[in-house]
Amino acid sequence: MDDMDTRLIMDFLRDVAANNNRPWFQEHKARYDAARAEFERGVAEAIGRIAAFDPSVAHVTVKDATYRFYRDTRFSADKSPYKTHFGAYVAAHGKKALHGGYYIHLEPGHCMLSCGNYWLPTNILTSCRNEIMGNIDRWLACVGSDDFVRYFGPAPGGELFSGQGFGIERLKTCPAGFPRDYEHIGYLRMKDYCCWHCVDDGFFAQPDWLDRMERILKAGKPMMDFINSVIDDYE
Repeated sequence: MDDMDTRLIMDFLRDVAANNNRPWFQEHKARYDAARAEFERGVAEAIGRIAAFDPSVAHVTVKDATYRFYRDTRFSADKSPYKTHFGAYVAAHGKKALHGGYYIHLEPGHCMLSCGNYWLPTNILTSCRNEIMGNIDRWLACVGSDDFVRYFGPAPGGELFSGQGFGIERLKTCPAGFPRDYEHIGYLRMKDYCCWHCVDDGFFAQPDWLDRMERILKAGKPMMDFINSVIDDYE
C-alpha cells in the first residue's frame, strides 16, 4: 500500500503542538511510535521512488533520511521539547552535506516537498553565482522549464510554506563583486538554491502521491544538479 495514514500522523502532530511537554508526551508515547512508524513507512516508499529517477540516493536508508523528534533547545528561546512536524531529507551525501537533496515535510497546514541546497557558505555561493553567469543559457533552461515554473514559480521569491517558491533567503542588494545591472540579478542575490512546493494535508494519503511527488521533485532536479556540480568541487 502506497498511501500513508496521514490522519494518524496529523492527529498526533496537532495534539503534540497543543501539549508540548514531557509528561503529556510520555503518556502518549505509543501514539508517537505509531505515527513515526507510519511516516517512516512512507519515507521508505519515497526513497525507492526517488532512487528510480536519481540513482545517487539508492543507498539512503530511512534512518539516514529522518531526524530526531526531540528538539535541541540549548540555544533557543523556545524550550518546547518536541518538534511539531516529521521531516525526511533524502540526500546522496547525507543530511549534513552541502550537496543537495530532496525534502519531505509533514506538518498540519504546512506540508511541503522541496529539493535543492541549503546554508551555502560565501565562497561556494560566489562560485555558484559565477557558474550561473558563465552558463546562463543552461541555467535558464533548468529554472525556466515548464515543469519548474509550474511547481516552483517563474522567478526567485516566495515565503517558505506559502504556496511555492525558489530561494529561502535572498540578499537585498547585489552581492559584492557582481554587476548590479545584470539582467538576471535575482539569481545572484539568492543565498541558497532551494525550491519548494506546498501540498495539502491529505496529499500523502492519496493513492497516487508517489507519482505526484515524483513529478514535483523531478522538476527541480536539473536545477539542483547544476548547483551540485559546483558544490562537489568543494566536498
